[in-house]
Amino acid sequence: MLTNIHKSWKPYIETEFEKPYFKDLTTFIKQEYEQHECFPPKHQIFNALNNCHFNDVNVVVIGQDPYHGFGQANGLCFSVNDGIKHPPSLVNIFKEIENDLGVPYPISGNLERWAKQGVLLLNATLTVRAHEAGSHQKKGWETFTDAVIKAVSANREQVVFLLWGGFAKKKIKLIDTEKHKVLTSGHPSPLSANRGYWFGNNNFREANKYLEAKGKATIEW
Repeated sequence: MLTNIHKSWKPYIETEFEKPYFKDLTTFIKQEYEQHECFPPKHQIFNALNNCHFNDVNVVVIGQDPYHGFGQANGLCFSVNDGIKHPPSLVNIFKEIENDLGVPYPISGNLERWAKQGVLLLNATLTVRAHEAGSHQKKGWETFTDAVIKAVSANREQVVFLLWGGFAKKKIKLIDTEKHKVLTSGHPSPLSANRGYWFGNNNFREANKYLEAKGKATIEW
């Protein structure tokens, strides 16, 4: 279950699968999915990697934990399935894009369209028990996703890393800031956004400006 990852990633992270922490994580996740309702569905746990292949990564967005409500999480950070009400953080993301780029607020909160353009939408923890935020934290996922971030930093060129909020900003230590662009902001959650730490960050505009300057395709946010 936990090694169903697109082949483009395997040269860079396959060694993680053989480490003791990942074997323990696999045992834990199997038990959790057998004994409790967990999200996202098993086949979507690695959606971030499977929808954005390694050689296509040009932007990385780092989230913390999957949504824990029924039908929300689809394996992409901040993203929800089609037809699902947009959570507050996603609402604020779309509002900032609307303000920053003049892009109309979208009907669907499914960010797969970003992933297909080279945006790696990576939560630090890839699974969660229903209605129990943070329930799968510190079980090994963070070690694995840190390895993913380090692999992108070491083996890709001129990637934009979007670090929103205190948790994501700590990941800067994993990133080679000499070869990549790091953009930071407060978290898009209402608590942060309403204090003035999110709106007006221009991260989406600045990301595209950097990609364009490097001769890369910009993102249709």
